[in-house]
Amino acid sequence: MAELNENFIKLPGSYLFSTVAKKVSAYQEAHPQADLIRLGIGDVTKPIVPVVIEALHKAVDEMGHAETFRGYAPDLGYPFLREAIAAEYTRRGCEVSSDEIFVSDGAKSDSANIQEIFAPDSRIAVCDPVYPVYVDSNVMAGRTGDYDAADGTWSRVIYMPCTAENGFVPELPKETPDLIYLCFPNNPTGTTITKEQLQQWVDYANRVGAVILYDAAYEAYITEEGLPHSIYECEGARSCAIELKSFSKKAGFTGLRLGYTVVPKEIVRGGASANALWARRHGTKYNGTPYIIQRAGEAVLTPEGDREVMEQVRYYLRNARTIRDGLTAAGYTVYGGVNSPYVWLKTPDHMSSWDFFDLLLSEKNIVGTPGSGFGPHGEGYFRLTGFGTYENTERAISRMQKL
Repeated sequence: MAELNENFIKLPGSYLFSTVAKKVSAYQEAHPQADLIRLGIGDVTKPIVPVVIEALHKAVDEMGHAETFRGYAPDLGYPFLREAIAAEYTRRGCEVSSDEIFVSDGAKSDSANIQEIFAPDSRIAVCDPVYPVYVDSNVMAGRTGDYDAADGTWSRVIYMPCTAENGFVPELPKETPDLIYLCFPNNPTGTTITKEQLQQWVDYANRVGAVILYDAAYEAYITEEGLPHSIYECEGARSCAIELKSFSKKAGFTGLRLGYTVVPKEIVRGGASANALWARRHGTKYNGTPYIIQRAGEAVLTPEGDREVMEQVRYYLRNARTIRDGLTAAGYTVYGGVNSPYVWLKTPDHMSSWDFFDLLLSEKNIVGTPGSGFGPHGEGYFRLTGFGTYENTERAISRMQKL
């Protein structure tokens, strides 16, 4: 008799944002007249910019003619997009070649799948709180040990607390990990890391032989000088760091789906190349991102495309600043919202994260994300996103100020 994968069975409950969606759906069904404002899931609201729409139309027209029709895309990505991405790295002073870039349907997929090329018994270290996909995908792979429902931790996961006391920047772990997940600007806390701090992580990883999985999906939102946009700005990163990036939040591609992962050739473990293994895995399990989507991505990387998408980034940052300033004025303790579209706030009156979620939903018809869903150290916190419309953001903060 076929048996189900016991590692999947270990997963507690459902995925965080699925749980939020179910609770919101149930509330809306019971209160059909409720005027809900959604500042929970990190989905964009602005339409695709004109230069990208033009590229999409042109690519679609090409698919209608025999001489320009495209079938299966190259599994690692079309050269025109990989070369454009490599040129972006060059402009930032980073050494990345096009054959180290692997185009995909998004950073979420890659951050879940990248662990497959590493040993099943690898120890992972994660920030806490953290984007749930990092831990959940390793649970599915069977490397996280047993789950403690009392404190929400896994026995083989090395947790690196990110708290107000340490500025939400993790300290080097006391146990030695094999894989280190870092995300900056951070999801969910909205905080950042300096180049000097990141260099310490690169030096540590090289010293102990670990690999850093660096999620830079929100780098376009960095506004302050001196903050790294890529881990490859750090010396020695090519021998220990894999970087994951996305077009979703910078260019509004949440509905188009496009991202990429950089795997430098210098990452070699046990005589095997991580670049070669990821290429083998990618080629086996992925049929390539559609041609029309990759042409859209190419348009983002043009000067005109960059100008247009960065206007949208500034729009979302204004929303985040509106949330941050409005809640701060109302007496909330607030973090993030400067180099990130996310604002991380302490729940009032020592409320639990889910109690505050229920209160906001029922009393003010605002949807956010409970901090505890991102890990044990997220308890007592709450995430709001700047990806709504400016009008709804102002309305939501006005409601919260009256809570």
